[in-house]
Amino acid sequence: MVAVEPRDTAASGSETGDALAPGRPAEPPEEGVLGRAYRALSIGVVSVVLLIAFEATAVGTAMPVAAHELHGVSLYAFAFSGYFTTSLFGMVLAGQWSDRRGPLGALTCGIAAFAAGLLLAGTAGAMWVFVLGRAVQGFGGGLVIVALYVVVGRAYPERLRPAIMAAFAASWVVPSIVGPLAAGAVTEHLGWRWVFVGIPVLVVLPMALALPQIRRRAAGPVDSGTLGDSDSDSDSDSDKGSGSGGRAPAASVDRRRIRLAFAVSLGAGLVQYAAQDPTGLLPLAAGVAGAALLVPAVRGLLPRGTYRAARGLPSVVLLRGVAAGSFVAAESFVPLMLVTERGLSPTLAGFSLAAGGGTWALGSWVQSRPRVEPYRERLTTLGMVLVAAAIATAPSVLVDAVPVWTVAVAWAFGCFGMGLVISSTSVLLLKLSAPEEAGTNSAALQISDGLANVLLLAAGGAAFAALGGGSAAGHTVTQVEGTVSHPAAFAAVFLPMAVVALAGAWVTTRLREK
Repeated sequence: MVAVEPRDTAASGSETGDALAPGRPAEPPEEGVLGRAYRALSIGVVSVVLLIAFEATAVGTAMPVAAHELHGVSLYAFAFSGYFTTSLFGMVLAGQWSDRRGPLGALTCGIAAFAAGLLLAGTAGAMWVFVLGRAVQGFGGGLVIVALYVVVGRAYPERLRPAIMAAFAASWVVPSIVGPLAAGAVTEHLGWRWVFVGIPVLVVLPMALALPQIRRRAAGPVDSGTLGDSDSDSDSDSDKGSGSGGRAPAASVDRRRIRLAFAVSLGAGLVQYAAQDPTGLLPLAAGVAGAALLVPAVRGLLPRGTYRAARGLPSVVLLRGVAAGSFVAAESFVPLMLVTERGLSPTLAGFSLAAGGGTWALGSWVQSRPRVEPYRERLTTLGMVLVAAAIATAPSVLVDAVPVWTVAVAWAFGCFGMGLVISSTSVLLLKLSAPEEAGTNSAALQISDGLANVLLLAAGGAAFAALGGGSAAGHTVTQVEGTVSHPAAFAAVFLPMAVVALAGAWVTTRLREK
């Protein structure tokens, strides 16, 4: 299948959407994501993403206070890494689960685990319990994100997937602006615990809207007609129990992939631990062991040819990691640079990135327009060029003569580029995936995203420390106000990340299958 081949919208709705959601009655070609047939499902799944986005943007505000009150500042970094490492395992498990039994079970289990983790963290009396809660939350988050991708692939026809992906991106706009402020107010007036325990209650309504629609449109394994199983007409007990009717019985779980997922999670945790103090002997040993686990495990979990940018699906997965990793690694140092080098307050430094939420959503909306579908590959190239330019422009404020608002403008353009790229990779992945592989491939996309984040952040942090960043990289922005770091330390982060993003522009030329 050609990645950017234009298709007739009516034909794509019947050829792809109906095949991915067997048994679903055909919808009229003009039906939109908020039309009567899709309204409850769309509102439900987007609301789930909205609440997860709010939690993700709010937790950073409450975390320092929580660590201080629980006397666990030394374990502060593990509250973040615990979430990440378990989410990787959850992603792979969700891919296996969704491909074999449908996304409904993975989604409901993921929401339950996410809520349980929030409650555990919010009621923790010790920091190790708080970290455990974050780990449970991460496992649930990994299940949810992959299951939602499979829901999109099965429940929506191909012509509507760009629009629902744009809605997912838009749901991060308000939380990215309001989340930290709201979390700060809640933390100050009610206490940090309410940032965690208040969200699970809010998930009930969107799940009540979405679950019946998911059960009707996307439950159970892929239809046997899609898989080409001639024996699918047999009606086994397991089929009836799953609500899949005459669908083929679910295949057994790939135990090898589960073992590889565990190796990825453990390896990522060891690498993150090593990045906290790269000069110590024990962290060095942990880093070597983590790399030894990561390399073969990741090669087994990502599509063959990912590392050499093979055409089609492998390049889509690689592009997601290159884009997300370079951008997040650079963005993490923007507030620190503005505080330490230009004297901004932490609040103003954070607001310098606020416009990016809106432009990110705008970029995602642009890629969702039917008229631009034939140019999707070119849009991703444009997006990566904008990302590279934004990252390269950011350290220009290290020169006093350059206005501080230059970063805000550059980052707005960079976020627009990310909106084009991230949503497009999601759309392309579903287009290039067979129905029975949508879960596994969605998990690979998220693994590429998450691993690139942690590896490039670790590399950027090491370069920052080596060139005079000192201990600032390991603290929150509010703790380093007034600290002066050598400008070369910031340049050592931004310029290599700009090169990585520019390499991503080349990867975009490999998205089309030939």
